[in-house]
Amino acid sequence: MSDQDILYAVADHVATITLNRPERMNTISGAMLDALSAALLAANADDSVRVILLTGSGRAFCAGLDLSRDPNQTLGGGAALPPKLDLRNTPPTVLFNLDKPTIAVVNGAAAGYGLDLALGCDIRVAARDAKLAASYVKRGVLPESGGTWYLPRLLGWDRAAQLIFTGRTLSAEEALDLRLVTEVHADAEAALAAGQAMAAEIAANAPLAVQAARRMMRAGLAEPFVEHVDHVFLQLLPLLASADMREGMQAFMEKRPPVFKGR
Repeated sequence: MSDQDILYAVADHVATITLNRPERMNTISGAMLDALSAALLAANADDSVRVILLTGSGRAFCAGLDLSRDPNQTLGGGAALPPKLDLRNTPPTVLFNLDKPTIAVVNGAAAGYGLDLALGCDIRVAARDAKLAASYVKRGVLPESGGTWYLPRLLGWDRAAQLIFTGRTLSAEEALDLRLVTEVHADAEAALAAGQAMAAEIAANAPLAVQAARRMMRAGLAEPFVEHVDHVFLQLLPLLASADMREGMQAFMEKRPPVFKGR
């Protein structure tokens, strides 16, 4: 893996992670899996980071896995599985467990593993010419990195079944109609600008509150309402004692924008 296959930059409380193999449509090699997980974890651990933005360079977001250099075990289509694969540390699992909110800027094709990565982000902003390809069964595999979990929740059972079983490719507008993406913009540059503007809007809010909300949204997917309310209350208690809560209330009373410090 080139040192530049995963780009990582932080500015204005936003960590931007860019898949950077444009000559191979940002397909992810085995080494890149670990590097992407490491970048996500670094952003999550960095107190200066409040939002994570994931995108690709060139004309693709991510066209899937590219593990063909490994001569060992093979996955559908000839791609290889790493000899040691710990599913607890792979990007889709790491992405799900983050506290920081995530935005995918789908600047181009998102296929297979790339589609699952986009689905794992909280918000998806797409360029008009982006394609979302659920082509797993056309390659002899299933959505192995979150698609079978995310798609029924995002689309409902019947639409998810239709998409997965047919292996269709959706245009950005079709994905927007299905609410599979949040926004569609004229081109990749406009989509990136929109994703950055959204990230800035989120980053201006109290980061501890945003992170607690994400944790509770994630927990709420698997727990009944009464239990969830108890967990929300436990998340609320430290927020009530935070300097950010006091700043938020004071700024509201003074009719000015709050300045949150994350404490």
